[in-house]
Amino acid sequence: MFTTVLMIEKPLVSADVELVTTLHGDEPVSFVVLMQPRGDQDRLLRALDDVVLGELEDAVHESEEPEGGEALQPARLALEHSLKSLREVGADAIGQIIEKHPLDVLTSVVAQTKADEVIVLTAPHLVEEFFHRDWASRARHRVGVPVLKLFAHSDDD
Repeated sequence: MFTTVLMIEKPLVSADVELVTTLHGDEPVSFVVLMQPRGDQDRLLRALDDVVLGELEDAVHESEEPEGGEALQPARLALEHSLKSLREVGADAIGQIIEKHPLDVLTSVVAQTKADEVIVLTAPHLVEEFFHRDWASRARHRVGVPVLKLFAHSDDD
């Protein structure tokens, strides 16, 4: 069985589930899903990304999204939804919320599970990507397995 550590920042939609569960053809895949709640430290970067992507309305409303401790419950619900969605298509899936030190947790989970790969499924973060500060770029130097970065779909895709 192929083991994938899947880092997400929002609930998986059906297109995401199909994408990650079909990457390896008919080979059975198990997932360890790591959900990171929104942090208040990256609000400015998210707003800049919204502006760069031409999503000015999102930039204006960035401060209305729950962050830090307030983001834990939405993150738990997103994780539960994502695990259920993966299981419904026959994948093995477990997961956890990452509150602190995400790269340390990722490195530990990869080692403990003897994962074959890491998939970072995220919205575009152009500012972070430009400076190679996005999760996928940073993880590639730490985990010792291939790291694939994919862009998550939205509900309206």
